Amino acid sequence: MKNILLSGIGNALVDLEYRITEEELIAFGVSKGAMMLTDAARQREIIALMGDREVHRCSGGSAANTIIAFAQFGGKGAYCSVLGGDHYGSFYASEFHDLGIELSAEQISGETTGTCLVMITPDSERTLNTTLAVNQTFDRGHIREDVIKASEWIYIEGYKLTDDNGAEAVDVALFHARKHGTSVAVSCSDGFIVDVFGDRLRSVLNGCDLVFCNEREATALAGTETADDAYAALTSRYRNVVVTKGAHGSRVRWNGIDADIPAYAVTPVDATGAGDMYAGAFLYAALHRYHAEHAGRLASYASAQVVSQFGARLKASHIEVRDTILTSAPTQ
Repeated sequence: MKNILLSGIGNALVDLEYRITEEELIAFGVSKGAMMLTDAARQREIIALMGDREVHRCSGGSAANTIIAFAQFGGKGAYCSVLGGDHYGSFYASEFHDLGIELSAEQISGETTGTCLVMITPDSERTLNTTLAVNQTFDRGHIREDVIKASEWIYIEGYKLTDDNGAEAVDVALFHARKHGTSVAVSCSDGFIVDVFGDRLRSVLNGCDLVFCNEREATALAGTETADDAYAALTSRYRNVVVTKGAHGSRVRWNGIDADIPAYAVTPVDATGAGDMYAGAFLYAALHRYHAEHAGRLASYASAQVVSQFGARLKASHIEVRDTILTSAPTQ
């Protein structure tokens, strides 16, 4: 019996948000406004230098953000990842429990939970330092066949294709999905995934039911110059496709219906998590049988609200955002 509507597979990261000075940022030796990968030891060193100043903690990771949004809109969700046997891992597991999301994530003793250190300078610029830590140990043994069997859909982030173990785990998940009649959605995640791991990604997409990509990822995947040409190429290859175009809106094909979705005008503050929110909102509406245009409009509206604030977690009420778009929308 399938009692989970959407189950995600991806990295587990605890976001740690600090306000710091320009001088401190320079002393840390990081590039302002950039997102950098660092090792766990260096991450611990920088966190220790923050002292006892206020920190905002939030569980995340790309696919995790999507599943969290899906659940907060009212969907039944689950998530598969891996955690360290530390206080960050316990925090992550506790927050997912509070959110009502079924979490399949072993806490491995002696390992460090992945973190994203978010450093905010007085001009509101965000600089990100990420350590994957225990996420790099994620392999086929962490895939739960029973969870995939119980899920109507699974959602996979492209970031899991960046190492051999993660790619093998995704292949195992796809095998179980086919075996149990579970539909598959995949996010391309980042342009460098297409550029560097394109063969792996295309192999995965050949077995999926819905592709999410932004225009940079779409043109790289399709080998075209424009997002519209990429959309035409991708919809000829894949059953369902979403191409987001930032301030220019998005294009959607869902169940044979094409829809051009407008962007909602906001004052942009921080684009972090906008794509994750779009996917979570779209999947909520689409899997609850709303028309392609209504699913796209909810996704566009919700992601605009995220862009207008700091952080990947929507601060406004998800239910109010949902009902603003879907209250009068018929289901199919």
